[in-house]
Amino acid sequence: MDKHFNLDQLCALTDLPKRTVRYYMQIGLVDRPIGETRAAYYEQRHLDQLLRIKQLTDAGISLERIREVLQGGGLPVPARQRSPGSVEVRSHLFVAPGIELQITPEQAGLSPEQLRALVREVMLAAQRVIGNQAGDG
Repeated sequence: MDKHFNLDQLCALTDLPKRTVRYYMQIGLVDRPIGETRAAYYEQRHLDQLLRIKQLTDAGISLERIREVLQGGGLPVPARQRSPGSVEVRSHLFVAPGIELQITPEQAGLSPEQLRALVREVMLAAQRVIGNQAGDG
């Protein structure tokens, strides 16, 4: 079953204000919600659209160019180079002693759900490999 979000949840997951989300819908960058009343809801595709738009705007790409990209108009310009003083959010996963994974979800284009799935799979793989090493000794 697909996950459904209300507007507050969608805004929390994307770290975007309601006004911005509504604007993106108004100009056609994001699909309209399912339903038009207070019971209106959003699906994973809405979250994916907003995260992609956020990723591109954070890279300095204009909304006009983002519209072209979303309509299949080719890849955007490369992301801006990091400059001194720039802030970048990363997830740091401690797997086991001596094994750590650093992830920049926005750069990797990962949604929150995809990031959680990646972490789960990495931890399972590490348990299999580390568990096999202990048995090989």
